[in-house]
Amino acid sequence: MSDDLAASYERCRELHRRHGRTYYLATRLLPAWKRRHVHALYGFTRYADEIVDRTEDLPPAERAARLTQWSERFLAGLRGQPIDDPLLPAVLHTIAVFDLDRADFDAFLRSMAMDLTVTSYATYDDLLGYMEGSAAVIGTMMLPILGSDDPRAAHAPARQLGLAFQLTNFIRDVAEDLDRGRTYLPDEHLSRFGVTRAELEARIATPRIKDLIRYEVSVAKDHYRQAAPGIPMLHPASQACMRTAFRLYGGILDEVVAAGYDVFTRRATVPNQRRAGVAVRSILTRPGTPVEVPA
Repeated sequence: MSDDLAASYERCRELHRRHGRTYYLATRLLPAWKRRHVHALYGFTRYADEIVDRTEDLPPAERAARLTQWSERFLAGLRGQPIDDPLLPAVLHTIAVFDLDRADFDAFLRSMAMDLTVTSYATYDDLLGYMEGSAAVIGTMMLPILGSDDPRAAHAPARQLGLAFQLTNFIRDVAEDLDRGRTYLPDEHLSRFGVTRAELEARIATPRIKDLIRYEVSVAKDHYRQAAPGIPMLHPASQACMRTAFRLYGGILDEVVAAGYDVFTRRATVPNQRRAGVAVRSILTRPGTPVEVPA
């Protein structure tokens, strides 16, 4: 591996370590040769997200231009053209090593572009259309790296796990997303519980909002249930990692429940002691053992 490529993988790893605490801990349980490729995919998704969400002081047109320029560098790299970018060489190398589906990356970039203009979703189906690119395809990108003896059967659960993880983030980050002028709780769900956007903006966990969040937690748990059968299908060396991620992200929902569905007073996080315990338990679990599904 060249020095430039090694530096690119390290850049991705550092992004993952700094911004993806839960998932980064889980990846520590992967073999080192797989770990760097997971860091590369995380780096790709995180950097695009940074362009969208960490440049809010810039006019929307300039943010869109930055995302377009970076996307064009990525596409040029896929075509084999030389590119000047500190992060993309690792991503392009990972795509080549595992022959990842380029359409998944196109779908992801389309969803990131939506975040520049779309601030809410009328229906859950509309939100799923966004999450097709922002979450479901992450599962299919990851699957060849994690490995499976039956990738066809593991495909749908991998997509469901991506959806489950992202919905967990949406529930946890309601206040943070409001700060960006967005909500990922569908309008039809708000209407179902009599919650207005103004009520969400007030950031007080009213009984109606708690009922709404309780419902969103149940929706997320349904995706976890659909994802659970896929983890025992993974190669044994990958199962401890994904069991840990499954349990830790599910643990965020447990913290939301424990807080009485109040997502405003504090950000739901899994305590460090529990995080360590989950990792140890995953290591000790025999490969092929079914995953406990959230109640």
